[in-house]
Parts: sequence; structure tokens; C-alpha cells
Amino acid sequence: MPVQWAGLSPELLLTVDRDSGERLCAQLEGQLRDAIRSGRVQAGERLPSSRELARILGLSRGLVQDCYAQLQAEGYLVTRVGSATRVAACAPVEPVPAAPRPPTRPRTVADFRHGVPDLASFPVADWLWATREAARTLPTADLDYGDPRGSPALREVVAGYLRRVRGAAADPARTVVCSGYAQGLNLALRALAGTGVRVVAYEDPGGPGTARAAARASGLTAVPVPVDASGVDVRALDATGARAVIVTPAHQWPTGVVLAPDRRHALTEWARRRDAYVVEDDYDAEFRYDREPVGSLQGLAADRVICVGTVSKSLAPALRLGWLVCPPALAGPLADLKRIADRGSPALDQLALARLIESGRYDRHLRRMRTTYAGRRTTLVAALAQHAPAVGLSGLAAGFHAVAHLPAGVEEQAVVAAARERGVGLYGMSECRTSKATTPPQLVLGFGNVTEHAITEGIGRVAELLDGGR
Repeated sequence: MPVQWAGLSPELLLTVDRDSGERLCAQLEGQLRDAIRSGRVQAGERLPSSRELARILGLSRGLVQDCYAQLQAEGYLVTRVGSATRVAACAPVEPVPAAPRPPTRPRTVADFRHGVPDLASFPVADWLWATREAARTLPTADLDYGDPRGSPALREVVAGYLRRVRGAAADPARTVVCSGYAQGLNLALRALAGTGVRVVAYEDPGGPGTARAAARASGLTAVPVPVDASGVDVRALDATGARAVIVTPAHQWPTGVVLAPDRRHALTEWARRRDAYVVEDDYDAEFRYDREPVGSLQGLAADRVICVGTVSKSLAPALRLGWLVCPPALAGPLADLKRIADRGSPALDQLALARLIESGRYDRHLRRMRTTYAGRRTTLVAALAQHAPAVGLSGLAAGFHAVAHLPAGVEEQAVVAAARERGVGLYGMSECRTSKATTPPQLVLGFGNVTEHAITEGIGRVAELLDGGR
């Protein structure tokens, strides 16, 4: 489908060489033919008016009109009275090798992809309102590059929100706005490398690919540390010699366990004893169901914990907005690294988020989504109990994913492959393990972006695969 350029005359890059000895009309015809044949200008697209193209190239309008007439006669262009000159639908185009067609799969009825919120529930009206309010009240000075740490208004609002809701020891002066978790983690590890840290640990199972890639980019060595029913194993962490660790204490990714109180204190004590730092990924703390909310680890040791938060799970990943709550010793280095990286995140989006939070509309959206996810969680539990009772579930106390424990003897990857042939997207725990081990066989079932109807239909289609035909 061609782009329908607005405006009186769309631009097109063409040049003429008056010293080449070739006629100017022939040059123009040749360049236009090449642009059409190569697909640079596609069928149905408008060309500049003859008057405008003549002005841009310093040619007579009659020469351009003659060029257009010749290409029209050759079938490259089409002209109608009262309409712009366009590339003809049947214009000759150089054939492009066809890309290999992917194998045909059944229509997807349910994709249990984890880490994705309900994209259809993004509060469009509230975001538009917040953006208008931010633009309406935007001081002219805020259109400059500004503070690389981010908008003072957003840092003030975020710090207040984290103190109120997460029990964090947040200070706007030590808060740095970033472009989502990926940039936040990279900035954090680069800052830690600058303090002499050489080894960073990460939870296993967890996100080995993300952790190792970020560590490698910062010149660090990444090592896995096991997770058990109480969270990250601090004794095993101590044995690695690492001076930094990436953890998800409120709702461990992906097992869903909560870092036990004694482990929390052991972890902060380890950080102080080792002169080490903890990078806290506070990724889905807003969504709680079966227990009291868990406070931020950063609130226990503000001098040793870098807390990374985003709106990727609460609003949408596409916003690319997050924040780092920094220890005093790292606030300056992190701000410098952010300045070097991109000189600061987009100001208007930051101000819109600030307005959304302080207006109460953000809290209202979270309350609505808690109800939505709780309903889908209940549906998932009921569907498995009905269709695959041999499958156990865990990690359901918070967030919008669960761990399905398959019966012994069921092959995880075989289940994943067979489910796709039935139009159901399933994802194995092996992808979250450093070793990629497929035992014990488990699935990580995301239900954030799957409707209740799709959950029921999807589980019904793969039930016999999940319980091994029991």
C-alpha cells in the first residue's frame, strides 16, 4: 500500500549534473526510471508537481513536463486532470527475490507469552489527556535538553509514589529516568564497573540472556546463583565472589517466589560486608492477590540497592519509560552515564506520566488491571483443574504469569512444539535456566495478554499434552 503523502508537493531526491554532457531531460528521465524500477518510489505514490520539481532543480517547467510525458508514454507514470502525477500501478519494477515463506501454522487461539501486560487495556483516553495537559502547561525552557536525570516533575512524582506504595527510600535528587529496564540495567552495571566491580551474579532460573548481555556490554563477568523456595541463595551468592547481584525480590522471575525476610536481611548484610551492590528489578510489584504487598528491598538498604522500575508492565512496554533509584555514591556516575547515553529521555512523555500518576488516573488503571488479571488467573486455575488436573501451578500470588509443573516423563519441548501445531503458544522454563535443562519439565504461562475465553479454549486444546495423556 503506497504512502499517501500529505502536503502540496512531496519531496523526491533527484539531481542533475550540468557538466556531464548528457542532456538534462535525459538525466531526469533516467533517474526517475531508476527510482521507480528499484522501488524507491512505489506504485500509486505522488511525484512532485512539475512546477515544484523545476524550482528545486533549477530547470524549466517545460523540461520537467516533457520528462513526465515521456515516462507516461512508457507506462511508468499516470496523470489525470485535476490530480497529481503518480507512479503507474503497472510500472516496470526490478524483481526482488521472494523471501522464503514460513511454514503455515494454525491460527493462534491463545498465546501464553509471559512478560506482556494486557495491551488492549492501555488507558488511551487517560494518556491523551495527560499528554495534552503536559503540552498545555509545558514551560518553553523544558523544550531544551534539560537535566539528564530526567524531568524534575516526574522524578518528584515517582519518588513520592515509591515512598508511598513501595516503602522505598526514594529521593528525587537520586532518581534517574531511563528508557525502560534494559537501559536501566545497562546503566547500573556500567556504573558498578566504574567502582571496580568485575563479577555480577544473577538469579537462576531468571533472565540469563538479558543479564549476561548487559554484563558483557559493561565488561563484567556474569555468574548464576540458584533460587529456591525462599528466593536467591545468599550463601551460594557469597561463594561466587561477586560484588553485585541482580534480583527480583518481590516476585521472583520466573518462579514467582518471594524473597523471605531472613534472606532479605542476609542479602543486605552481604552487600555491606562485601562492599557490594544489589540491583533490584521491581518489575510487577503493583499486582498482588493472595498476600500483603511486599515492600521494596531498596527501603532496607538505600546505600546498597539500585532499584530499577518501569511502566512496561503497569502500562505498556512501548512507552519505554523507567527509573533508577540510586545509592548516594552512584547517583552522580549514573546521571553522567545517562547523559552520555542519550542526554535524557523524551521530556513530553515524562511530563505526561507525571500528570497521569499525580492525577490519580494511574492508580485507577492499576486497580482495574488487578481485577482483570485476577479474573484471568482464576480462569487459568479452573481450566487446568478441569482439563489437566495432573498439572500443578505455582507463583500465582502476584503478577500475571504462573509456573505449570508437568508430570514426570512429559517432555517440555515436545509439549511446546505440539501445542504450536494446535494454535497455542507455550513457553518452557528451560529458556529461563542457564543450563537450558528441560527437567524438571515446567512451563511459564503468561496470562496478562490473553482473554479469559482464550485461556479456556487454549488449555482445552493442549490438555492431553500437558498431563501426558492421563
